[in-house]
Amino acid sequence: MSFLIDGKEISLAIKNEILHDVSLLKEKGCPPPSLAVVLVGNDPASQVYVKNKKKACEFTGIESLSFELPETTSQLELLSLIHELNNREDVTGILVQLPLPKHIDSQAILLAIKPGKDVDCFHPYNVGLLSVGQATLKPCTPWGVIELLKRSNITIEGKHCVVIGRSNIVGKPVGLMLLAENATVTTCHSKTKNIKEICKQADIIIAAVGIAHFVTADMVKEGAVLIDVGMNRLENGKLCGDIDFENCKDISSAITPVPGGVGPMTIAMLMKNCLTAAEMKESRGAFFGS
Repeated sequence: MSFLIDGKEISLAIKNEILHDVSLLKEKGCPPPSLAVVLVGNDPASQVYVKNKKKACEFTGIESLSFELPETTSQLELLSLIHELNNREDVTGILVQLPLPKHIDSQAILLAIKPGKDVDCFHPYNVGLLSVGQATLKPCTPWGVIELLKRSNITIEGKHCVVIGRSNIVGKPVGLMLLAENATVTTCHSKTKNIKEICKQADIIIAAVGIAHFVTADMVKEGAVLIDVGMNRLENGKLCGDIDFENCKDISSAITPVPGGVGPMTIAMLMKNCLTAAEMKESRGAFFGS
């Protein structure tokens, strides 16, 4: 079997680093980073995600503020809350848990968050900085992918990386981040022709298409690195990724499991963004949305 990239172990190391840096901030007399998490409605999966984020905040020394609103909350009421959080000095990061109820325009909500507090890195300002290689806050899941590779001593520079998926949350930003690491990047999607042949040429495959076991053994070159961003639930209730793990693990040189691969990294990098937002606030003040 190939090398198993352990996202739990790597994310724990990152969270311990954040705990150390938060402690240093406090020693300097600076207020600790804080994360305001806004949850609208009672979606069970969202509740689990929010709970995990609160636990990560507690572990790293980041203050957690929770705002749980009913399903009937209007868009205007939610915007009003975000306006309040934007202007609160004790809030350095804001996260609105998605998905939102259908009667609320998610894009309008995400645009309302000040860029300096946008720890999900969904605001067009932060996406623009990422595109020109000047991002300070970075998209959590793509950043987690990059850190998994680096901390597993997998060289990115000069490698052919195939990204399957072109979403604004993972596919597009991870492509930009791989380019910044001097990889050659090919993005595949639902309209891509000869996708199997393209994947077969990849040194690194990043699967973020949202289809269970989409990447099969005949799509993988011997010794390729496989990073699985997918999270799918099978009919038997078990979780699986976008990569056919059992049939690909012996072909690849390294592979991430699902669960336990990219997932834990997303929350770790969210905590990193919270720390960075607090550091920016101290160094730049109100200019960047403190």
